[in-house]
Amino acid sequence: MTATVLIVDDEENARLNYVEFLSGRGYETKGVATLAAARESIRRGDADIILLDVMLPDGYGPSLLEETAYMPLRPPIIVITAHAEVEMAVEAMKNGAHDFLQKPIILTELEKSVQRASETVSMRRELEHLRQSQFQNLDFIVGNTPAMKAVISQAQRAAAASVSVLITGETGTGKEVLAHALRMMGPRASKPFIDINCAAIQSTVLESELFGYEAGAFTGADKRKHGLMEVADEGILFLDEISSTPLDIQAKLLRALEEHTFRRVGGTNPIHVDVQIVAASNRDLRMMMEQGSFREDLYYRLKVVDLHLPPLREHKEDIPDLVGLFIRQNNSRMGVNITDITPRAMSALKAHNWPGNIRELKNVIERATLFCDDAAIDVAHLPLELVN
Repeated sequence: MTATVLIVDDEENARLNYVEFLSGRGYETKGVATLAAARESIRRGDADIILLDVMLPDGYGPSLLEETAYMPLRPPIIVITAHAEVEMAVEAMKNGAHDFLQKPIILTELEKSVQRASETVSMRRELEHLRQSQFQNLDFIVGNTPAMKAVISQAQRAAAASVSVLITGETGTGKEVLAHALRMMGPRASKPFIDINCAAIQSTVLESELFGYEAGAFTGADKRKHGLMEVADEGILFLDEISSTPLDIQAKLLRALEEHTFRRVGGTNPIHVDVQIVAASNRDLRMMMEQGSFREDLYYRLKVVDLHLPPLREHKEDIPDLVGLFIRQNNSRMGVNITDITPRAMSALKAHNWPGNIRELKNVIERATLFCDDAAIDVAHLPLELVN
């Protein structure tokens, strides 16, 4: 994960030494000599982690602990102490300091402390994204037909290899569910899963959402913003409805995928990331390539593995398993105890053409659960258009 370390120390040689050492370890760094400069850097979002000296020309360093306590994503603060300041360091830990290091600092110990702080920053970024997107866990995709078994088998291999995956299929076929399943099947299961619906974001905003921006990059950019590709470092970035991405963003995305590097909007420093890309589309990307609205090189870069989810009308044999899954989910969520579905109701479900695919079936079973006061769902609990 890329993190910016703000080094607050008025001793120039020490400050430059820390900057050089941490830059060589892949961190972005910024050195300042005063509390005032530190406060400005924090305000602008230039401090993911703070390495903080105690005695500064314009004040007491640990006062930043109290000043940043209100921040929802408060930067971890590592306090630098002299031998005689150990009691103060203990007090700083009680007030929320992440760690403290005694002078003279051993650089290997500094690296370990910053790495621990970096892991905290990464976790906070993911949790904040999940909170904002109101993320909910989804079950694995269900299917016992040959077509679905083939998709799941291919998905397992793609997940294990951490390669780019393109998921195609009609709306409602379960592309997002399969993307989550890819995560759980592979080595990135405990890492971030960050999703973005490219069709739901204005093209002028999409670039900054993906890559972030620096303070002052444009009007209203008063502080640094980390892009979702950076938040997803070491994990998976799910690009839903990739077909809606403008051509200029496609070019920047291609470069980021090929070089594992990008720059924030308004930034000059390269950001290195290790991200597995999973993209999804309900449109024909090959046709869009022929029309010139989707880049051919990006298409082939995304589809190292191409997983196509068939429409539900083509694998109706999976309907009983899907219904069972949705009943169990609804029982848990609604506090009911439905245990079965009548043969008449199941026949009605299998006779329907399902233009809305699995999502439509899920909604139908949720409605049936709501109106069912018995142990089994019957035709009376289904929408009229299915019964007719």
